[in-house]
Amino acid sequence: MTNPDATRQRILDAAIRVFARKGYHDARMDDIVEEAHVSKGGVYFHFPGKDRLFLAIIDYFAELLEERLTKAIASQQGGVQRVTAALEAGVNTFAEYRGLAKIFLIQAVGLGERFERKRLEINDRFAALIRTYLEQAVEEGDIPPLDAEMTAYAWVGAIYELVTRWLLTGQPELERWVPALRTTLLRSIGLDAAASGGDHAV
Repeated sequence: MTNPDATRQRILDAAIRVFARKGYHDARMDDIVEEAHVSKGGVYFHFPGKDRLFLAIIDYFAELLEERLTKAIASQQGGVQRVTAALEAGVNTFAEYRGLAKIFLIQAVGLGERFERKRLEINDRFAALIRTYLEQAVEEGDIPPLDAEMTAYAWVGAIYELVTRWLLTGQPELERWVPALRTTLLRSIGLDAAASGGDHAV
């Protein structure tokens, strides 16, 4: 007997490949049916239309990103270490899941209010994680007082800008921009690039 969850994931994986290759507008449900090797009825049972499937992919990426960040954060002690872990896990997830990142950061832009609201929802979830540990770092005295909410959104924006440029052009190379981004963001909260705790404040 076919496992519905496995079938759904198979369709999602196929759709990610199709959308990454063709883009939202040029991708057809028939392309996804063919890629997934699932009947058209099976695809439409799980996802009634292309927009619903596209939104499901964005949700899937959000859950993956949040899972990666939470796992990275859980392995660290102290607010600063957790903020740094969240930053690095976020960037690494975008790099590892390039097709998903392209769908979320590039293809979903300009598709209408429904998609923009979904993107904002994911931005909020990402920023909320960073904000939590920025506030913790302030409470622990590791960094000076700051507006954690605005700082978190600024960090998310900086990450998205560099990842989007990299997805579109391949430049700058990951080996260059990831360390540079980490240095810039840590300095924005009063920490040395090599900071691993509160004793590296600049």
